[in-house]
Amino acid sequence: MNREHQILQRAIRNRLLSSETTAVGFMDLDGLAKSIDDLIAAFPDNFQHTFAVKANSLRHVLMKISHCGIGAEVASPGELTMAQSAGFDISKIIFDSPAKTLDDLRQCLKHSIAFNLDNEQELERVAELIEDYPSSEAVIGFRINPQIGSGAISSTSTATSTSKFGYPIGDEGNRERLIGYYLKYPWLTSIHTHAGSQGCPLELMAQGIGELVAVAEEINARKGEQQIIRLDIGGGLPVNFASPEVKPTFAEYADILRRNVPLLFTGKYTVKTEFGRAIAAKNGFMATRVEYTKLAGGRHIATTHAGAQIMTRTAFLPAAWPIRVEGFTPEGALKTEEKVQTDVAGPCCFAADLVAKDVLIPKLEPNDYVAIYDTGAYYFSNHFDYNSLPRIAVYGVSTKSGELSIELIRRAETLSEVVSNMS
Repeated sequence: MNREHQILQRAIRNRLLSSETTAVGFMDLDGLAKSIDDLIAAFPDNFQHTFAVKANSLRHVLMKISHCGIGAEVASPGELTMAQSAGFDISKIIFDSPAKTLDDLRQCLKHSIAFNLDNEQELERVAELIEDYPSSEAVIGFRINPQIGSGAISSTSTATSTSKFGYPIGDEGNRERLIGYYLKYPWLTSIHTHAGSQGCPLELMAQGIGELVAVAEEINARKGEQQIIRLDIGGGLPVNFASPEVKPTFAEYADILRRNVPLLFTGKYTVKTEFGRAIAAKNGFMATRVEYTKLAGGRHIATTHAGAQIMTRTAFLPAAWPIRVEGFTPEGALKTEEKVQTDVAGPCCFAADLVAKDVLIPKLEPNDYVAIYDTGAYYFSNHFDYNSLPRIAVYGVSTKSGELSIELIRRAETLSEVVSNMS
């Protein structure tokens, strides 16, 4: 019996799942710690790692990540506040929003929070503001767009020629202008790219990071000294949603970078990473109760309580974000009988609200449970208020004194709270 099955059965015994349950999330905190250990072990000591808070911003999850010793990459004032609340050292936080306000920039400079510039207008703002913070130790650099092309999922490809992110290094004259900015402003000591994400081949990501290194080396050579001391290579390691296997691994990605961008591994630069999905996704899953079933056009349809409100990407882009599911009896036994073509539907009032479409699984019945795997990132932690459906409860799972422990880390939202939040 695998760990998810053990968790689900324990949750049923503890009545965390019952005939009244709609949907709950589980976060394997032991697995989360192991993923971070694997990340740290895959790279040499000049690499410093951060977790992309947008992937899972639950405070208890962030506290666990902070205790594991890595930093936080944040992309909004809310994420910054969450990271600080969870105990991340300010020196290990990177602020990456492409739409930083003047107040955001002031806060970063005042509190020496590292940040990456997205464009020339932001540079002009910082050049004016920084004079008011002469003692600031904020590490500042440009985010460049190496414009290397798209992966299989256009919406998560961040290095296309027209990407909204970063300074487009391949546009006419931009490379020389960027070098000029670094030569003019000695406080620009870092440079950043996030060359790919889910659906991007690792070789393409390595190509973008190679462009980053080439620009850094040229700037330092033109300066005559090492002005750029830190390379921020982003995250974006894709996750295998097709099976339980973790692939690619952090070690496999490190090997590809070692072959293609060996300078990263010499110790010449401090190298920052910003992994999110690859750390959290496979350490979380959901369980939802089947409310009704029916047959339509020869297709078995099981209506559950997990849909677009907690699986937004899968509901709106099912081809890009397919997800694995399994059926369980009300007692928690894995269903293994004859399989039928099934749509696992969510509760939202639009036709495309499907967790899984036309999948071959054992026939589901009312009050069965559906386990939805690999949802530890960008799913139950990233709620969508469609149909005013409430946030679901989330439980943290760990092993204590040899026993599986399941503790509430986010309670379910009440209907009165839904009304209050919309008022």
